[in-house]
Amino acid sequence: MPSVRTAYVAAAGYAAGLLADPAVARRWDDPSALAEMTVGALAGHLARQIFAVPRLLALPATDEPPISILGHYARAAWLGAALQDQANVSIRDESATEAADGPAGLAARAAAVSAGLREQLAAEPADRIVLIPWGPWTLTLDDMLRTRILEIAVHCDDLACSVGLAQLELPDAVTDIAVALLAKLAVRRHGAAAVLRALSRSERAPASIAAL
Repeated sequence: MPSVRTAYVAAAGYAAGLLADPAVARRWDDPSALAEMTVGALAGHLARQIFAVPRLLALPATDEPPISILGHYARAAWLGAALQDQANVSIRDESATEAADGPAGLAARAAAVSAGLREQLAAEPADRIVLIPWGPWTLTLDDMLRTRILEIAVHCDDLACSVGLAQLELPDAVTDIAVALLAKLAVRRHGAAAVLRALSRSERAPASIAAL
């Protein structure tokens, strides 16, 4: 089974390829599938999931004990927040700023960063801890990568839908990690019984087990 780090490299490479698709440039200024975000801003948000890793690894090392990945989501200000809450407004603003150099510039930066990720991650120790500055709190590097894999998987789908591209074919290792994390988040939000029924018993399944 591929490691989390290998899966993240694959996810970043897939996202970089999607960002370079001509359909993204053609629809750059159009509304995206996400409320109040243009295609360009959504592309910027997707690219930030590639750029986040070297940016976080460049922060000073810390020995603060990491929290769990579910603890990370429990503390996330954006999760469950209204569209106009400051957390979501900031995400939209930062995403638009990231994309300010246009589709070609963003795609080139994403390709360059993703190309160096394999070597960069291979150099990090197995027990590496990273600071999540918008918390602030810490996660293990591998848990942080799981969160970025989920972001990439979800927002690749958002971007593809926004520009009329065919159904995604993410690498299997990426899908496995994203779906496993979504399942954990769905159980946290709805309870185990609701998730089990939604996946196995349509006659008594809840209306939704949306994880986010």
